[in-house]
Amino acid sequence: MVEISFFPLDVSYKTSENETKVYLYGITNDGKQICVVEPFLPYFYVEGKGDLSAVRTEIEKLEIEFRKRILKVIKTEEVEQNYNNQKIRLIKVYVNFPEAKRQLAKKIYESGLNCFEFDILYIFQYLRDRELTPLALTKAEGDYIVEKNRVPVFAASKVKSESSEMLKDLRIMAFDIETYAKSRAIIPEKNPILMLAFYGLQKTKNEAGEIEEVPFKKVITWKRFKTDLGYIEFVDSEEKLIRRFKELIEVYKPDILTGYFSDGFDLPYLQKRAEVYKLKLDMGADYSNIMTKKGNQSVGKFVGLVHVDVFKFVRKIAGRGMETESYSLDAVAGELLGHRKHDVNLDNLAKVWDSRPEELEEFCKYNLHDSYLTYELCVKLMPNMLELVKLVGLPLFDVNRMSFGKLVENYILKRSKEFNILASNMPGHQEIEWRRGQSYMGAFVYEPKPGLYENLAVFDFRSLYPTIIASHNIGPDTLNCSCCEDLEKVPGKEYWFCRKKKGFFSKIVEDLISRRMRIKEMIKVKKEKKEDTALLEARSYGLKTVANSFYGYMGFFAARWYSLECVRSITAYARDYIKKTMKKAEEKGFKIVYGDTDSLMILLGEKTKEEALEFMREVNLTLPEFMELEFEGLNERAIFVAAKGGAYGAKKKYALYDGEKLKVVGFESIRRNWSQIAKETQDKVLKIILMKNDVQKALEYVRDIASKLRKGEVELDKLIIKTQLTRPIEAYESIGPHVAVAKRMVEKGYEVVPGTIISYIVGKGSGLVRERAKLVEEVKEYDVDYYIKSQIIPAVNSIFLVLGYKEEDILKEKEQKGLREWF
Repeated sequence: MVEISFFPLDVSYKTSENETKVYLYGITNDGKQICVVEPFLPYFYVEGKGDLSAVRTEIEKLEIEFRKRILKVIKTEEVEQNYNNQKIRLIKVYVNFPEAKRQLAKKIYESGLNCFEFDILYIFQYLRDRELTPLALTKAEGDYIVEKNRVPVFAASKVKSESSEMLKDLRIMAFDIETYAKSRAIIPEKNPILMLAFYGLQKTKNEAGEIEEVPFKKVITWKRFKTDLGYIEFVDSEEKLIRRFKELIEVYKPDILTGYFSDGFDLPYLQKRAEVYKLKLDMGADYSNIMTKKGNQSVGKFVGLVHVDVFKFVRKIAGRGMETESYSLDAVAGELLGHRKHDVNLDNLAKVWDSRPEELEEFCKYNLHDSYLTYELCVKLMPNMLELVKLVGLPLFDVNRMSFGKLVENYILKRSKEFNILASNMPGHQEIEWRRGQSYMGAFVYEPKPGLYENLAVFDFRSLYPTIIASHNIGPDTLNCSCCEDLEKVPGKEYWFCRKKKGFFSKIVEDLISRRMRIKEMIKVKKEKKEDTALLEARSYGLKTVANSFYGYMGFFAARWYSLECVRSITAYARDYIKKTMKKAEEKGFKIVYGDTDSLMILLGEKTKEEALEFMREVNLTLPEFMELEFEGLNERAIFVAAKGGAYGAKKKYALYDGEKLKVVGFESIRRNWSQIAKETQDKVLKIILMKNDVQKALEYVRDIASKLRKGEVELDKLIIKTQLTRPIEAYESIGPHVAVAKRMVEKGYEVVPGTIISYIVGKGSGLVRERAKLVEEVKEYDVDYYIKSQIIPAVNSIFLVLGYKEEDILKEKEQKGLREWF
């Protein structure tokens, strides 16, 4: 018997004729790859009624044929678990294959007995049952065996968690492909891969014999040209490029292979092109092919190698905390890394490939830079992903692709094992349809009065919804308890939550809040000492992400622990607290400008910052444990604009300047279907008004842009409007400019499919805008009036309107008196 310690990276399973085994691929303490195999019986629970021994006897006889396999019960045992605030008797039913859980549970349900946890995925059930955390130090007892695999195989008789120590120094390799395309349509059956780039770090010995990390970079292409770049490698064909892709991954042996939108583009494209040459992408540790589909989802799955699609994590999780609403590699890298994509026009790649190969070097640089940006983003976001792995106890591959709701659900599932709580089942179709039809009142919003304000103090309730859950013991398990019916109810509701016994939901949310509070204190201390806080910041982020998602999860129609009463109660308490706080502010003599969900903005007027802080302290004395109003900052100036077509202030559309940085919320500058010149103009106007406090200079700036447009001094690139086709062209009833351009592209021989980004410029001429919308290469002269009246003016009109300038005043050279000048 041998004992080993290792860090599990990837988890999969295989079924033989009679049993199912879990395969844990990981890294040993001394850095070697290993595969630990352990048999594990899938199981589910049956509600205990009447004579359990007789029921067990009947269940143990169950056996059905399903898809040419015999599914059967292996054994049963009696257990007791908590469900709906009471202990219930259950029969734990062990079966031979993962698919047997659902099929046999369906058979038992037909006899009138309820079944539970048959819909928990096998791998997740294994990790939860064994209390294992992927990437955390794990111990296995057993012996090495011979099995067809790229790494040593260890047959375990016992696997258990050894410590919470996580695997460090993950070996990450990023890749990116560039394909032949005369249009932006994705047609892997027709268009070849032209080049493929890798970027990572590799350990090597320097002249002094010391180990150091140096960049590993490579661009493979199959059209030769003269170059001095050592990282460019030429092969003879696309087929050999694909073979080289396999070889380099085998040589480099990364723990993580990462791409940007690689689930949706790079790996499916590689697989399609491999099929053209009858090549197998058998790159799994067990020589299995990569999987690029999982149900309706596009995924790139390797056995034994973790594929991280950075785009998926940004879109589903990290993007919520970012300023950009575009999740392109360029936008995300610009915000998170301060680096942008290499400046090259990718639309010209096909032309250059066909007729000007001497210019291909720039595209190779572009290809490599994309893989470099992807690598850097993966490294930057990896601590956040690892903390979520730790929290929910699931493999990195799955966490990378999870929504907020799934993160919460799996966190609850993990903690429910600790509290011996039976998991609720996933809802059926009818239940989901009913839930979809339900509604509830959301947060309270105090609409702002449009205007420019000075000395605006901003306050936020710290983690409002999670702290309400913890403070008021909210959860499906404490709803309408029998012991607290006569006590105070939820504001404006006829239901209540237990006041005498802490519930499971509020316990685990309270734990998240408490842990984050401790970590924030640790971060504060480290910052004072000027020590690195990246790891603690990632931990705080993970705790906040899961805690803040509980509210949305309980109102999600497909949630196991769905509770409309809980969601309604949380928002009812939130509205009650924000209204009471606003009333308190008014009593103290502050003027309220804006209030939304958990935030409050007030004018100081003649009052001081200290008086505002004293108001905050008085509010906090009235709040229950965990709830706290925090001071977010004092803004020198702030602007709130009117809602479209009205005199009332727009919700979630304002800009704040705190003396150092500008915060812009809800303005069009981040929308895709505005030209770059419109976005830049709006952004600059906000900066001049708020940072310089110079309205006249802002007007002059807009007039100068208009003048440059009239003189033809604005580059065409800044006039491009980009809109995505969301459905087939023929499905559009209303023909907008982008649809008209898409139709013309088809006439020119371009392949245009849903998802294609249509880029166009509105050219000079007569007729409707859609008739003048042209492909960039077709435009000789742009429509000056369109760009001034339909792009520049709409981008800044709402801003100037609150300052007393009407639309027709903005471009008048003769100064108009704004309303502000009369006060």
